[in-house]
Amino acid sequence: MNFEIFHIGFLPISLFDILDIMVVSLIFYTLYKYFQNTRAGQMLVGLVILLVVTLVARLLNMNALSWLMRQVQTVWVVAFVILFQPELRRLLIYLGQTPVIRGIFRVTGSRTIDAVVDGSEELSRRKWGGLMVLQRDSGLRSYKEKGMPLRAEVSKELLVSIFNPGSPLHDGAAVIQNEIIEAAQCILPLSESETLDPDMGTRHRAALGLTEESDALVVVVSEESGQVSLAIDGTFHRNLDAADLRGLLNKYIFVSAGE
Repeated sequence: MNFEIFHIGFLPISLFDILDIMVVSLIFYTLYKYFQNTRAGQMLVGLVILLVVTLVARLLNMNALSWLMRQVQTVWVVAFVILFQPELRRLLIYLGQTPVIRGIFRVTGSRTIDAVVDGSEELSRRKWGGLMVLQRDSGLRSYKEKGMPLRAEVSKELLVSIFNPGSPLHDGAAVIQNEIIEAAQCILPLSESETLDPDMGTRHRAALGLTEESDALVVVVSEESGQVSLAIDGTFHRNLDAADLRGLLNKYIFVSAGE
């Protein structure tokens, strides 16, 4: 069964053809929205134009133009991959954070949790302030782009190094996506909540502010007391030891990802 619906000239159009076109259109639309207002977005539009011209040339049996378009497409795709490796890498990470992929693979794994827990414990011991954001489903692109890009594998040592008071990156937050520290020195929105404890400083207001606007988890280490807190959904879990923090991170990352 081909579920043929109608003809365009000599071409039969079936239900599966329409579904195929819709899926391809959705893919290109998603890519365009992600790359919008970037150089990669402009090249993507150019690639779509080439594909449309190729399709028209084939429908009209313009063999020479079809051959030329195929050659240009090959060069275009290779150039796109070479010139825009960072954008494509960010796209793959972005796709890895979608709810479906997270539910299947649970991509933010124990390595990230281990690094954050161990790093928080070390920062607490030294009484160095820290602000670590674990991205979940909500996009944090605007905050990451205003910080210092790192794109380094997460580790306890790197987190402690970032929040060393002598480091130029210690002010602001480190944003972690999957097992990658995407950026440091990120400025987060400050909460306007009047219920916040007066003893809490700017780091805590920033942590609460981000969780009021997104589903991110934010771990805060107080510079004054060394106390470790976790902000989620506009609320704080305070005075956490390593076991408590690990349990909460596992709960909110793994359990919520599988729901």
